[in-house]
Amino acid sequence: MCDPLNVKEIAEAKPDFMGFIFYSGSPRYVGGEPDMDLFLNVPSATQKTGVFVNEDPDKILDLTRRTGIDLVQLHGNEPADYCSQLRSSGIIIIKAFGITEYFDFEKLKPYIPACDYFLFDTKTEKFGGSGLKFDWTKIDEYHLEKPFFLSGGIGPEDASLIKQINHKNLFAVDINSRFEIRPGIKDREKVEAFIDEIKR
Repeated sequence: MCDPLNVKEIAEAKPDFMGFIFYSGSPRYVGGEPDMDLFLNVPSATQKTGVFVNEDPDKILDLTRRTGIDLVQLHGNEPADYCSQLRSSGIIIIKAFGITEYFDFEKLKPYIPACDYFLFDTKTEKFGGSGLKFDWTKIDEYHLEKPFFLSGGIGPEDASLIKQINHKNLFAVDINSRFEIRPGIKDREKVEAFIDEIKR
């Protein structure tokens, strides 16, 4: 999300989380000095998530204090000790991983004490926002005790498929580019219909 009025619109669909990207390489970048109305327009029932890519930890701490962000999603190549450092400051950590056919979930073990959630996205050259799916049957290989967000190319037509996924640690669904009018601006009707279908 990167427009205060669009935040207000989408908030009416009652999402559990709203994401704000603090990575300058993204077309959804909120900017170096983001409009504070972006965050003030988020109702208390919706948690604000800041998305960062290989960012300086002190900058993340400063931005979370200034914006009231509730969770931090790390979408770069951050090691487990980096995640632990931020988590020890009281921040809720989501660590994203790009999934391929050959991804080995065992390599996530060092991250278990360092994070609160994992996020499984499609592996691409860029850091997310590709609009591409990975093979969701791959998560059948995930047996670690850490809840995860499912991400990567999820569209309005995928609600029924997601409801068929039977994995005890599937915690949340991350929607983005396929619900957009343009980068950072979401279509309220599509978001609302998708949330209604998932929660029903």
